[in-house]
Amino acid sequence: MGGIFKFCPLCKYQLRRIRIDGQRRLFCQKCGWIYYDNPLPVVVCAARNRKGEIFIARRNFNPGKNKWALPGGFVESAEAPEIACLRELREETGLKGKIKKLIGVYLQKIRGDKSLLIIGYEVDVFNCNISLNNELKDAKFFSKKDLPIIPFLSHRKMIEKIFKVKQVP
Repeated sequence: MGGIFKFCPLCKYQLRRIRIDGQRRLFCQKCGWIYYDNPLPVVVCAARNRKGEIFIARRNFNPGKNKWALPGGFVESAEAPEIACLRELREETGLKGKIKKLIGVYLQKIRGDKSLLIIGYEVDVFNCNISLNNELKDAKFFSKKDLPIIPFLSHRKMIEKIFKVKQVP
């Protein structure tokens, strides 16, 4: 837990673990700095075309290299999640769209004690001119009956909510 710090990033005093707000946290006795290990915010986009098909891409990097997933990425500092969702969709795929609704918010554990706060949106796509960046190797719109296997649980849950289908893990 919070193993990245041994010394306070503000005053350089050695940190101790103490109980604060019911959790064991790193704390600086000299200046009072507390390390809160918050999840990283990520947006995921369930983009749909006019036929109601959903856009799914094959990833080019880990996690999930060569696996199918919904496009998405990290929310940047001072960026609204909705803006981040549309930006990531445009950057990764060349697709432009409009947020239709919030699908859900999910917590996903990653390496060690780290976690992601995944915010999923349904997006109506205006254009279907796909132009993939280097993060993706392949992509297309899938109908409900042709869905590939998706390894990410949060992505599967979003697709299930949209199509009202259950996918085998």
